[in-house]
Amino acid sequence: QVQLVESGGGLVQPGGSLRLSCAASGSISSIYAMGWYRQAPGKQRELVAAITTGGTTNYADSVKGRFTISRGNDKNTVYLQMNNMKPEDTAVYFCHAEADLRYSIESDYWGQGTQVTVSS
Repeated sequence: QVQLVESGGGLVQPGGSLRLSCAASGSISSIYAMGWYRQAPGKQRELVAAITTGGTTNYADSVKGRFTISRGNDKNTVYLQMNNMKPEDTAVYFCHAEADLRYSIESDYWGQGTQVTVSS
């Protein structure tokens, strides 16, 4: 299995920055893509950003130019740098990993979530 642990959430003022971290452990060799999702109260969970093992990235239109997803050199940690944050970024952010079923008993893994609040 894969275990995902997020950190870095908290309270930030509009225009401020936060960096989220997601540490993966377990059968990390089975992972071929990782990403960040968020869910605000009363809304569906949505993809924020994703990155493949090869480094290909994609972002939600609402965060393009403001957020950057990256992987650590050891490939076991994924970061989400969030700049110029807006109140509408307020949500619980979840780390996600997509695994190859040839090597994993599950195809999707989720972290426990970390609260991000953007407020004055």
